Amino acid sequence: MRRGSTVHHVTSKKSPKYLSQFLAAFAVSLGPFAAGLGKGYSSPAIASLQDHQGTWRNSTVLTVTPQQASWVASLSLLGALFGALLGGFAMRFGRRRILIVTSVPFSMSWIATVFANCVEMMFITAFLGGFCCSIILTVTQVYISEIAVRDIRGILSALQKIVGHMGMLLSFSVGAWLDWRQLAAIVCLAPLLLCFGALYVPESPSYLALCGRDAEAARSLQWLRGPTADIRLELATIRTNVLASRQNHILRPPAPRDIMNRLWKPALTTCGLMFFQRFSGANAFNFYAVSIFRQTFGGMNPHGAAVAVCFVQLLASLLSGLLIDTVGRIPLLIASSVFMSLALAGFGSCAYYVSHQRLKFTSNNLGTLALTPAMGGEHDWIPLLCVLIFTIAFSLGISPISSLLSSELFPLEYRALGSSMAMSFSYACAFIGVKTFVDFQEWLGLHGAFWLYAAISMAGLSFVICFVPETKGKDMDEMNPKYVQSLAIVSPPNR
Repeated sequence: MRRGSTVHHVTSKKSPKYLSQFLAAFAVSLGPFAAGLGKGYSSPAIASLQDHQGTWRNSTVLTVTPQQASWVASLSLLGALFGALLGGFAMRFGRRRILIVTSVPFSMSWIATVFANCVEMMFITAFLGGFCCSIILTVTQVYISEIAVRDIRGILSALQKIVGHMGMLLSFSVGAWLDWRQLAAIVCLAPLLLCFGALYVPESPSYLALCGRDAEAARSLQWLRGPTADIRLELATIRTNVLASRQNHILRPPAPRDIMNRLWKPALTTCGLMFFQRFSGANAFNFYAVSIFRQTFGGMNPHGAAVAVCFVQLLASLLSGLLIDTVGRIPLLIASSVFMSLALAGFGSCAYYVSHQRLKFTSNNLGTLALTPAMGGEHDWIPLLCVLIFTIAFSLGISPISSLLSSELFPLEYRALGSSMAMSFSYACAFIGVKTFVDFQEWLGLHGAFWLYAAISMAGLSFVICFVPETKGKDMDEMNPKYVQSLAIVSPPNR
């Protein structure tokens, strides 16, 4: 090979091993598991608060209005908005280190919830918990994308969603038996598991190379690929691309126009997907599942239905990890949007029928509280089926793929900024979506709110077809041998 060549193309003697990557991804996915527990907390907790449960020794029973309940559900997302903004900056200090440090106050916010003696205290703990949670989710997504080879990046990214849904399922299941204080006591344990798990995994090789810590980057990459894997080619590629990116910024600082040219397309794509994901009605089901089912079911247990939906969501997430890397991102997004729209429209129609029947019965029977035969529960399977179809479509498509693309589309030098920006926008949409669900329900009725969500999902289908690129089988920037040439194209020297 010629002298001065940077990348040494060595034929690998051993293919990379996946076990270490799965172990590292599973360890940091304890963060999304804790987030899932918190996400699933709101629905049974709000039902418990509205049922005047949750005494603690001599504490008074808290009573919440529907608007206060919407703040309890949504303030965690408002905190998550600010946490995502800080998460992009915090990643400069290391992906693994931030996960360890943030897990402690995350756990403390749930401990404070256990001892809350007023609704305002729950507002504060919800905000702080969401703030810490979003930092962990932002950093976890970037960490997993950076440690994974392209063949299993989709699977490992879906692992976050899987464990998150497991956390939701656990909250829904246990929440049917425990009050909101007892459930918060269980949730506070999960962030501590993340703290211990992250102690035993290495830092991201890309981050270490970006900091100039080449020896540590080599050890980290060797741990992730297996002790017998030949990492010389991959390590040389990462070093070369990271060094070229760093020198490109030092010697030829990019103009604001160049930065915008690098960011606007991935920002448009990821933020657009986040918008349609958050306003699809999924957050309404996640945060108000028990309350929604109480309004649409005549005889079925709303807690049992919420557990069933969460279990199906978990199964769909298991399947999504396989489909993302085999079928591709775009086909799954298209199918997801179509079936979500149909299911939401169907559920809205069921809600309209139930409300119409109740109104008709009330007017004919002078406000008697008994149920008509149509409301007795024999038709409960129809709205439940609509929710299950929506859940499967959401979990197979837009839910995992929108998070995956937020780390795949942004270039290496702007990945922390881009991912943070996309996550912040996502949480802003989630906060608005969760907070306004009660308002939509008051203005449009339960049926009108879900018909609106169906229309938004149809608009999301058009967005996917027109703007979202396929990334299946493509390398991350720092792992792509052609990345150095792309820097010369997008950032010409100043004259």
